[in-house]
This record gives sequence, C-alpha cells and structure tokens, in this order.
Amino acid sequence: MRTQPLFIGHEIYRGSSYGRWHPLRVPRVSTAMDLSRALGWLPASAFVTSPRAKPAALEAWHTPDYIAALQAAEAAQLVSAEVKARHHIGTVSNPIYPEIFRRPATAAGGSILAGELLAQGGVIYNPAGGTHHGMPDRANGFCYLNDPVLAMLSLRHHGAQRIAYVDIDAHHCDGVEAGFSGDPDVLMISVHEENLWPKTGLLTDDAGGSALNLPVPRGFNDSEMAHIREALILPAVAAFAPDAVVLQCGADAVTEDPLAHLDLSNNAHWAMVAALTGLAPRMLVLGGGGYNPWSVGRLWTGVWATLTGQEIPDRLLPEAEEVLRALEFKGHRLGRIPPEHWFTTLRDAPREGVIRPEIIDRVAHLRQRWQQAGSRLHRS
Repeated sequence: MRTQPLFIGHEIYRGSSYGRWHPLRVPRVSTAMDLSRALGWLPASAFVTSPRAKPAALEAWHTPDYIAALQAAEAAQLVSAEVKARHHIGTVSNPIYPEIFRRPATAAGGSILAGELLAQGGVIYNPAGGTHHGMPDRANGFCYLNDPVLAMLSLRHHGAQRIAYVDIDAHHCDGVEAGFSGDPDVLMISVHEENLWPKTGLLTDDAGGSALNLPVPRGFNDSEMAHIREALILPAVAAFAPDAVVLQCGADAVTEDPLAHLDLSNNAHWAMVAALTGLAPRMLVLGGGGYNPWSVGRLWTGVWATLTGQEIPDRLLPEAEEVLRALEFKGHRLGRIPPEHWFTTLRDAPREGVIRPEIIDRVAHLRQRWQQAGSRLHRS
C-alpha cells in the first residue's frame, strides 16, 4: 500500500476562469497548492501533475458526440444554437471560455489517474475534482464532465469493486446518482441543502437502493453535521465495508459561501475527512463547489493537512499569509473588506449549535431504511 498521500494538481487552474461574472471566476486549486507549499506541507515527492484525459477515457461515461462538442467549442469559442440546446454549452451556468475542454479534461484526468494509483491502496487528493453534476451528454451546474463517476469507474477497473461515495457539497450530486443508481456495489451518501439547485436528492429518493440522501435546512451547523457523521455516515460506510471511499468535499456549505445558506465551519469538513480515513484501503478526496476564494483555499488546504497529519497553526507563516492577501473577490461584497482572520488563519471558529428536530428525525428515518436494507448495505 502507498504510505504517502498524493496531491494531484496542475497549473492550468491558476489562470483559467469561467468569466468575469461567473461564480467560478475565483482561484481555488492554485490557492490550495500555494498555501500547502508555503506551509511546507507539499514536497515535490507528494505532488503529481494531473494528465489531461483523452477523449477515449472520457467516453467511459460521456457520449462521443458530447466530447467532440466540447473540443469544438474550445477551438471555435462559440457553439451553434443546436449544440447549445442539446449539450447545454454556452449557457449562463456553463459558459464558453478558453479552456472549456482542457480544464475539465485535466480535472477528470487526475481523478482517472487516482483510480489507477490507488490499485494497491493509499490516499489521494484531487481538489480540482468533484464536478458531480456533469451528465453523459450535457454540461450541468458548472460541470462539463463528471470526474467522480470517471474516478469510480477507474477505481473499479483497478480492483475496487465496492465503493462508498460520500458527498458533503451544498448541492446534491445528481450526476453521480445518475451514474450509479441501482448499482448494488455502490453506496452513495449525500448531505446537501434542501430546496437548493438542482432540487434533487429528496429524503425519499434512494436511487434504486444505492443512495442515502439527506437534505438539510438552512443554517445547518457543525453540531448537526457531527450528529449526521456519527449516527449515519460512519456506521453505514463501515457496515458497507467498501474497497474504496470517495469523498466529495465541496467547500460551499460554509457560512461565507455566496451560493448556499448553510452555516458550517471548515472544521466540519476536516472532521469528516479524518473520520472516513481508514474505513477502506483506498481513499480519494475530491473538491467540488465553493465560491469564496478565501474560504475555499483555507478549507481545501486544511483537507490536505488532515490527510497528511499536519498540525494546523493558530497563525499562518508570513509566506502563507501573503498567498491569502493576494487574493481578490471582485464584484462581490465579501471581497470589499475581508476580515483579518481570512488572511492569518486556516481554521474557522467552530459553528456549533442546537441539533434541530428535523435533523434528528431525518437521520433516524435513513438509519431505519439502511438497517432494513440489511444484507444489501452490508458486505457478506
């Protein structure tokens, strides 16, 4: 088994943007790379430059016509009305930008490579991954490709038949659910904001017996996430006894995110990473949503610290502080006067609170369903 966790990244994310007004105009992966290096946590031996997935590899799940349309859109920087209508390329959510094929193909290439590198076990982090909305024949929710699906297919190809997929992004993982609905060797658990786009993942939706969907109300706090983790996620994953755990660690569920309405601190994400580590011989952690450059960069750097056993300092080194002070969030009120702790620390203050009755009831409902499933969700 590989003993050193690996960080998969690429310089393409540094200069690439979805456009001046898109939520993904902000740097994210490059910030996590730069902060991790500034803190001395990312030696060259732990860093893997992500390959760009070739069309044939992407067609393990995506249609050839769609992959060809993405490549053509990058070359021409425009699409016809027919292509826009069919593949949802060139919309407000899924705009045409210079790297419209290369960037998602690089993220997907990293996730596909992770499946191969984890053949003998270990831990891999690909923060550029986590694009969980992509559909086989169309872009969806800022996601042109679905790298979690491709990662899970790669893991399976390299010996991990039974996979637990846990998603704590603020948005439901509709694309991953489309990919593995009814698969007896996949357990999908999604904790997401109720009534938030794409408005799928209802409590009653079990994806053909393969999913535990837990929509949570606005204001969802650290204490409520801890209850869900201990009462539902960890026992369900442990009983499933997977060959691999894939964690989608979207950063849009924290208080400062501009697109969601949840109230987590980054401590909740790091606690989930720590708790899931060791429940399977293979672990892949992906990024996902997150649209405040400071909260995303700090959270995802802390994920890497958690995976590698680093002690998160109370005050950042000057080199790391410089990385955070150089960030901008143009066009949003949160970027006008950022609070000082966004520059000087990684760890948020905990956001604990009352565990509301609806959380307790929904967890109990899913526990009962999981327990009634019996052998289906337990390894024989």
